[in-house]
Amino acid sequence: MLAHPTSDKLQTLGLAGMAKAQGEQRRSPAVDGLSFEERLGLLVDREAAERDARRLVTRLKFASLRQNACVEDLDLRTPRGLDRTVVAHLVDGAWIDRAENLLITGATGLGKSWIACAIGHKACRDGRHVLYHRVPRLFEQLAIARGDGRYARVLKSLARTDLLILDDWGLAPLAASERRDLLEILEDRHGRKATIVTSQLPVDAWHDVIGDPTLADAILDRLVHNAHRLELVGGSLRKQARRRSPLDLEPRA
Repeated sequence: MLAHPTSDKLQTLGLAGMAKAQGEQRRSPAVDGLSFEERLGLLVDREAAERDARRLVTRLKFASLRQNACVEDLDLRTPRGLDRTVVAHLVDGAWIDRAENLLITGATGLGKSWIACAIGHKACRDGRHVLYHRVPRLFEQLAIARGDGRYARVLKSLARTDLLILDDWGLAPLAASERRDLLEILEDRHGRKATIVTSQLPVDAWHDVIGDPTLADAILDRLVHNAHRLELVGGSLRKQARRRSPLDLEPRA
């Protein structure tokens, strides 16, 4: 139990942030000179900050981002086709509110997934709902959901999220069911919500990966025409990291 009954009541009312701040004020002589309104303002600010932090934790947990990435750590010094102005525009996130898309392409090891997750993390911090999926795993989940009756519910969840990240798109040609799944996802989101797609393949090759010409036209029409593009170039960052951190070849005890 807390020592002060007011703190108990604040906890009971679900105002844990105010309870903590009230206890800190009680132990700190520095607040004695503050007015009632000033001390109350500090309590309210603390409660608001704690609630924001809890909501952020919930959004990040729901997002299930593959990489623990933040835009503040984005490497703009290594040459790979990243323009500072474009990156700043994407980090700002206004394009998400406009329900536009972002296509990140380039060879393996250039940080496509990391950049997508960093933008997703920033969107979570800005109060937006984000959801990450590797495309091959997503198709597997949709196939299972179709069999156990959850298909419509899963599609609805994908449609509602503010920013959907589809990672590792185009690793293999799509099956007929996968083409239909992708079209349903993009149709639900087109003009309503934003989508990030990462791929090792250039956008010009996506039509062939989809396979069916009619569905390919429909899918790309919903995905490409209102999209921003990051086309990464250069050598693999993973290889560079390995060269900087060689394996420890010392014999083990």
